[in-house]
Amino acid sequence: MDSRIWESVDQLVAWLDRESVLSPQEERLLRILKLSEEVGEVGAAVVGVTGQNPRKGVTHTWEDVQHELCDVVFTALVALRTLTPDAGRVFAERLAYVEQRSTASRREQ
Repeated sequence: MDSRIWESVDQLVAWLDRESVLSPQEERLLRILKLSEEVGEVGAAVVGVTGQNPRKGVTHTWEDVQHELCDVVFTALVALRTLTPDAGRVFAERLAYVEQRSTASRREQ
């Protein structure tokens, strides 16, 4: 992953830490829970782009869905960085594991 992304994540975490009035334990939990909120916003955008709420009709675009998905990614990276200062390594190792697992799965087919 591009090192600029981790630099941005580090800056976001530092800013959130400076602004927080919560204990580190509470902050950690709430940053993880924030993912649920962001995923809900993705769902709301998909409902909005497909017009599944007849009362509201079409309220979003696929670009809105893309933006909400990015917010999920940002929030997950911030939560991961909050859990460990070595988030980049943890992410890279997990990505390598998933890649290896998916490659092995494709070979079995």
